[in-house]
Amino acid sequence: MNAYDFKNRVVVITGGAGGFGKGIAARLLASGASIELWDIDAGALDAASQELNGGDRVGTRSIDLTDNAAVHDAVRDVMARRGRIDGLVHSAGITGPTTPLADYPPEDWNRVIQTNLVSTFHVNQAVVKVMIAADYGRIVNVASIAAKEGNPNASAYGAAKAGMLALTKSLGKETATLNIAVNAITPAAARTKMFDQMPQAQIDYMLSKIPRGRFVEVDEVVSMVCWLLSEENSCATGAVFDLSAGRATY
Repeated sequence: MNAYDFKNRVVVITGGAGGFGKGIAARLLASGASIELWDIDAGALDAASQELNGGDRVGTRSIDLTDNAAVHDAVRDVMARRGRIDGLVHSAGITGPTTPLADYPPEDWNRVIQTNLVSTFHVNQAVVKVMIAADYGRIVNVASIAAKEGNPNASAYGAAKAGMLALTKSLGKETATLNIAVNAITPAAARTKMFDQMPQAQIDYMLSKIPRGRFVEVDEVVSMVCWLLSEENSCATGAVFDLSAGRATY
């Protein structure tokens, strides 16, 4: 496992109570960072904080990321306590129902777009303002291979994640003359709690499309994200990094 020096760095992780977010948090803590976990599930946040056992280097906030005012308040709170935000990992999201587009309930479509895409705007906007002022920052938006290829019966999820990629590319170009890197990753499915939101037939379909014949491991995602968050990533911005185990066609 590669080692990175994140001493004195502060990283905000959305969806930090589980899955990729908690795995990233653990590696960052081990590398010296202070972390702020944001998640809508207060109980899961408390459990994650206890499990990570990082003392005052772990902050938590139960937050609805679709609420723009709440997100900006959360950033102000981190700045008041930590004085800086050096990194952002935006990994919060939901899959939504597994339903053909012809039958997709409009209220579910709106919920998926709000949770996965609109929240990306809220969080990136609030955090990048701090980074611009400091002339330093690293942002990683966690998208999905569905953003590139689409999965049947998951149109809202694919559309939201594709929008996340476009936002990442735009913001990466806007901040390219600063010491700020904004990138996205497109992992294939991993065995996290998001699997609980999908029927087995959908899981089997996704696995059948992966040339390596397996799902991505959380630690594999963690390794790539940590490099993207590090000072060593001084060039790549507005880019999309693939973690699809060979599935991606571009």
